[in-house]
Amino acid sequence: MQYQSVLAAGKEKRVYQGQTWIYRSDVLKTDAQAQPGDIVRVVAANGMFLGQAFYNPASQMTLRLLTRGETPVDETLIRQRITQAVSYRRAFADMESCRLIYSESDGLPGLVADAFGHVIVIQLMCKGMDRFRDVIVDQLCRELGPEAVYERSDAPVRRLEGLEERAGLLFGRLPEDIVMRENGVRFHVDVAHGQKTGYFLDQKENRAAIAPFVKDARVVDCFTHTGAFALHAAHYGAASVTAVDISAEALHTAKENAALNGFENIRFIEANAFDWLKAETLTEERFDVVILDPPAFTKTRAALDAARRGYKEINLRGMKLVREGGYLVTCSCSQHMHRDEFLRVITEAARDAHVRLMQVEMRSQGRDHPILPTMPETEYLKCGIFRVTGW
Repeated sequence: MQYQSVLAAGKEKRVYQGQTWIYRSDVLKTDAQAQPGDIVRVVAANGMFLGQAFYNPASQMTLRLLTRGETPVDETLIRQRITQAVSYRRAFADMESCRLIYSESDGLPGLVADAFGHVIVIQLMCKGMDRFRDVIVDQLCRELGPEAVYERSDAPVRRLEGLEERAGLLFGRLPEDIVMRENGVRFHVDVAHGQKTGYFLDQKENRAAIAPFVKDARVVDCFTHTGAFALHAAHYGAASVTAVDISAEALHTAKENAALNGFENIRFIEANAFDWLKAETLTEERFDVVILDPPAFTKTRAALDAARRGYKEINLRGMKLVREGGYLVTCSCSQHMHRDEFLRVITEAARDAHVRLMQVEMRSQGRDHPILPTMPETEYLKCGIFRVTGW
């Protein structure tokens, strides 16, 4: 017997509009026998069937919708959706440098899978999906034949789902040195200890987009982390690159990545990017291209005001470092900083910096991180390329 969750009156509207997350406050009642991780039928207050969802009363996101119909949510469905997700990426992506599964966008809530060379890394952030772990690993192996599948379900958000943090090898043998090629640039990827799954693939297409602007240019890359934008700039013919980050460990990896590619024109600086930008604007040095790719400044709506101030500060300083007619590449991965708000902050920074911006391109995450128009939450990354001139 399948248990049932009934939504409060009027809350079905968001489901009709395409939303698949149903919060605890939207749920009127659920059969008492239903257990965390169970698949339940979701109905409106008037009894209208809405779909099937993973149920977890421990989470604020109590229901994660899986289907709109009565199709059984079982091993067969999970395998089919993994096959569909992989097939979509095969149309355009390098399957050894790619997000293979992007959670709700691929109809697999709480599941992320990334490919780095011949290694696949998965994250499971939903109790219901966690129950299908063995099926997920087996189907990914059938589809792609990796050397290893490694789990990085060690994010604190699992605690909100009533799950313990977990990491470790699930299949095969993990190579001592995992090297991935992105846009022709090689990178060491530490899947066991690196951030999230080991490397940020969402900027892959944006890094390629800088090619026309960095050739023979003097480039600075702030918040370089392990050097992704900096190495791409060198790869695309920059005359010199200055890469700034506060983490000595990240810079160590960045230097190894530079050596791996034979790049000798990258200067690495260990510094707080805010402080470095502020100090550098007081000098006479200016750059042809300034790249700003900071970590998320907020994880919650409550901290959005502070995030706005942070983004305005670095963009104002960054603009001041760009020579007349040069370019600013500026990014935000804060989900709660929507595109319009991010553009507003950038515009305010330009006004205070007394410069004029020409928008060359406004980009988002790569196609392997597909966006659902009915779920704005699936879009989080903003990447703007602007030409900077005086008035």
